[in-house]
Amino acid sequence: MIEPGLLLRALLGLLPVVCFLTALVAFDSYKLVRLRTILSVIVLGGVAAGASYLLNMVVYDSTGIGFAALSRYVAPVIEEAMKGTVILLLLRTHRIGFLVDAAIFGVAVGAGFATIENLYYLRELADAHVGVWIVRGFGTAVMHGGVQAIFAVLLLTITDRRGGTGLAAIVPALLAAAAVHSLFNHFVLPPIPQTLLVMLLLPPMMWAVFARSEKAVEGWLGAGFDADSQLLELINSGKFGGSPVGNYLEQLRSRFRGEVVADLLCYLRLHVELALRAKGVLMMREGGFEVEVDEPTRAKFEEMSYLERTVGPTALMAMKPFLHMSRKDLWQLYMLGK
Repeated sequence: MIEPGLLLRALLGLLPVVCFLTALVAFDSYKLVRLRTILSVIVLGGVAAGASYLLNMVVYDSTGIGFAALSRYVAPVIEEAMKGTVILLLLRTHRIGFLVDAAIFGVAVGAGFATIENLYYLRELADAHVGVWIVRGFGTAVMHGGVQAIFAVLLLTITDRRGGTGLAAIVPALLAAAAVHSLFNHFVLPPIPQTLLVMLLLPPMMWAVFARSEKAVEGWLGAGFDADSQLLELINSGKFGGSPVGNYLEQLRSRFRGEVVADLLCYLRLHVELALRAKGVLMMREGGFEVEVDEPTRAKFEEMSYLERTVGPTALMAMKPFLHMSRKDLWQLYMLGK
């Protein structure tokens, strides 16, 4: 049977960050992130904690660096890089579309990381005073989630401005996250006041991120819905041949076979239809209605996959100017098909 004192310490160490993550998901009015995806990210955060521990021990054993210097200057960089790898993977596979889901995934990674870290310390510090676990739960654990949310939001913001997730986007976001983490590990303030400061600063910051993201989603839905609707109407009308897209497809006949050009038109129509469907799903979710992906929609994804294999990457690249394959467009198709 679990000792009551040990159970209390475990709850203090683990529940705050889980509650914080739950609150963020509840505030997501568009339901951009699925529960199963969050659970997967939490698991990956735990893996990042294990990898960070091993790397920290390698540095500690091989360099002879003191524990204080390790925790203040080395561990923050290693740990934020390991957690950040999960966010980078999500971004490059089009799982992140807006600031709100970036923040949620950041906190989820931090929750998984803090869970494994606190379970380790629960074994090492089983007899520690309850105050230690208040600091670890409300301070350190929430810090892991909050700092990684900062990394995710900054990475997404810089990526949108630069148009890619290269080192120019990763390094500034990583340095900012590592700097905040390092500052926390310096314990400039006593532990309890520092924990209170984290709890006071983080919720308003996340609220600002959510407010900005909600406006961005609304603006993107409005403009994108109108543009996609006009393009689909043009494709289905009898006047498509004289449009800029129609003229462009006609020019492609000199480079590709006629059946390939016809397949490209089918691919464009499917892409626009699915983009409209995805935006409609988001609008329904914002209204409180849960919409499942139906069989006709799944069939369209299968047809798109078939056409991608049929026409080949070169032909798809030729259509890129009209496919609107921005990061948000790729994200919306992933969101609809997941």
